[in-house]
Amino acid sequence: MTFEEYVLTRGPALMRLARLLTGDDYRAEDLVQDVLARAFVRWPKIVRVERPEAYVRRMLVNANASWWRRRSSREVSVSRVVDRPGVGDLGTDAVERDAMRRLIVSLPQRQRAVLVLRYYEDLDDVAIAEILDCSPATVRTHAMRALATLRADYSATPLTVPGSPT
Repeated sequence: MTFEEYVLTRGPALMRLARLLTGDDYRAEDLVQDVLARAFVRWPKIVRVERPEAYVRRMLVNANASWWRRRSSREVSVSRVVDRPGVGDLGTDAVERDAMRRLIVSLPQRQRAVLVLRYYEDLDDVAIAEILDCSPATVRTHAMRALATLRADYSATPLTVPGSPT
């Protein structure tokens, strides 16, 4: 498989993974572009690997982790929304999805990566462990802790529908 064929077939999936890892469309585009630029240079080596897809996914996860490690790239979170929407509000679903996205983005990088790879990329624990370079038990531990945090934070987070009185 040539590099161009790989990008044509797997590019959208890499963008989806990057969006979910970063929580920001523009940051995801930059991340994928950087990873693909590095992969292009190493493509002859990558294509000889048993699973090139896992190799590139690992590059993406590692590049995202490296970006988060730099202090200058930390974002300041916004204050929490004040009010929960009422039953039957048209914006309820959108507000709940947005609140969940914000909670997922607030998770530690490894926990967020495990959830994204498991629930959005539909990978099993062994494949996730290979990408994150850890054991399957560590993957399960990260998933358990992330889900517990999401459950606790979601129930404690008040929601508001944009344009509603506060």
